[in-house]
Amino acid sequence: MYRTLLMVSVMLVALLVFAGCGSKEEPPVVTDTTPVVTEPIVAEPVVEEPTDKVPPAPAPIDYASMTPQEYGIEDVFFAFDEYSLTDEAMRTLNAASRIMREHSDLVYMIEGHCDERGTVEYNLALGERRAVAVRDYLVSLGMPARQLRITSYGEERPFAFGSNESAWALNRRGHFSRP
Repeated sequence: MYRTLLMVSVMLVALLVFAGCGSKEEPPVVTDTTPVVTEPIVAEPVVEEPTDKVPPAPAPIDYASMTPQEYGIEDVFFAFDEYSLTDEAMRTLNAASRIMREHSDLVYMIEGHCDERGTVEYNLALGERRAVAVRDYLVSLGMPARQLRITSYGEERPFAFGSNESAWALNRRGHFSRP
């Protein structure tokens, strides 16, 4: 009896499992085959209205708050233990003088710099001779001397760090700044 009851229960469970797994037929999808009629889109003509307004002028550039390098004045470089200007330095100063004359209200500081070789005193003196050479050349091009100040930093403010020729060459320079 227990065995029969067990068999009937298993058959009943199996019947329920198989009945639940049956697939349902999906209803067919009906598509509308009626053509859709749309009205053509007519763009309205764009009419530009004349304006009497002039766009605002750009704000003036405040060169006094900029470094000379920000508007094109570049450093000049010197040979080892020299303060005479090279041809390349003169070309650089010719371009700088054109820019400086456009801004005759500004004053420029010419800084003389050296590499680390030599004594502090010697490099300060050499840096000053370099700054004087730059100033004198600019004055010969028509720059007013009142716009040019000079100072020497010797080896105290290197541009490039290192004890090799490429660093030393970058440190032997005349640099422009604001006083």
